[in-house]
Amino acid sequence: MSDTIRDTVIIGSGCAGLTAAIYTARANLKPLVLEGHEPGGQLSITTLVENFPGWPEGIQGPQLIENMKLQATRFGAEFRMGHLASADLSKRPFALKIGSETIHTRTLIIASGASARWLGLPSEQALIGHGVSSCATCDGFFFSGREIAVVGGGDSAMEEALFLTRFAEKVTLLHRREQFRASRIMLDRAIAHPKIQFRANTIIEEVLGVEQKEVSGLRIRDIVTNEESTLPISGLFLGIGHIPNAKMFEGQIDLDEDGYIKTHDSVFTRVAGVYACGDVQDRRYRQAITAAGSGCMAALEVEKYLEEHGR
Repeated sequence: MSDTIRDTVIIGSGCAGLTAAIYTARANLKPLVLEGHEPGGQLSITTLVENFPGWPEGIQGPQLIENMKLQATRFGAEFRMGHLASADLSKRPFALKIGSETIHTRTLIIASGASARWLGLPSEQALIGHGVSSCATCDGFFFSGREIAVVGGGDSAMEEALFLTRFAEKVTLLHRREQFRASRIMLDRAIAHPKIQFRANTIIEEVLGVEQKEVSGLRIRDIVTNEESTLPISGLFLGIGHIPNAKMFEGQIDLDEDGYIKTHDSVFTRVAGVYACGDVQDRRYRQAITAAGSGCMAALEVEKYLEEHGR
């Protein structure tokens, strides 16, 4: 049976998972990487990445992911398309259910990420990476001197709007309700900022610019008066949160109130031999470079665990 037990399995193939794959593969652990339902993570739907060290001219998100995957493959990582249906972390080796197959592993690195919440409009989906973004820190620079919009009513939306005022000429904050969920201090900061304009009771019916493959405006509707109008903008940022992809571990490792994996000492979960890295446990930074860093940490801890407990 020992021949069928993996030293480590990595759930997820974004920056965190791929970095973990590079490190564990170089340690001759022959990691199996399950690519999940969003192969490549958030970077796979990102265009130009200018804040990842080592690329002075920037690099396309999908290309960065492909480079990391090739690097991991070079050292012996195995990639498999598949979605984790369930996991049993109560016994050793851990049992992972992938379709009709059960994979056993001594250690597990969870790098399954967090999916951005989208409005679900076809026009929005068509323009992701072409003016529609879920990350102000990643893409705000590209909208210097332009007028943009942020959707949302919580602290995330206020933070995005305030950050974007560094670049944009004007930020319109759209919220479907009259009342905002944001904390008083964040709401007051946003209200006080001269570049931010609020439009409550407003929903987006369509993102304009699909044919040109570039956001040119929004068709919006006031839900009180039912009046429709056009808001000319160059960029739309979603500030309605993320959904961590950790539900399959509920009840086996600790999750916070929003479903993010709770870790201590950076990447440790409460189950020995199980580590979490990247956006599935990072609700604060959510950057490619921080995800990569935590993937490195998880891989090093896996090496140490296997050395201490025998392979």
